Amino acid sequence: MTELIFLVEEDPEGGFVAQALGEPIFTQAENLVELRVMVRDAVQCHFEENQRPKLIRLHIVKEEVIAS
Repeated sequence: MTELIFLVEEDPEGGFVAQALGEPIFTQAENLVELRVMVRDAVQCHFEENQRPKLIRLHIVKEEVIAS
């Protein structure tokens, strides 16, 4: 595996949540700076060193509602 993608969304209760696509990895944090650290740590815990993806991509989804 060369790349692992995480879907990142704002948590309705505050902060952010991230879930890996295709792997059972989930983490959360209060802000995006902390989330990056938590994602990297979760990936390192989930994979053996020789099986870790070379890249981690964060796909940040931000929902915005505007009046019409």
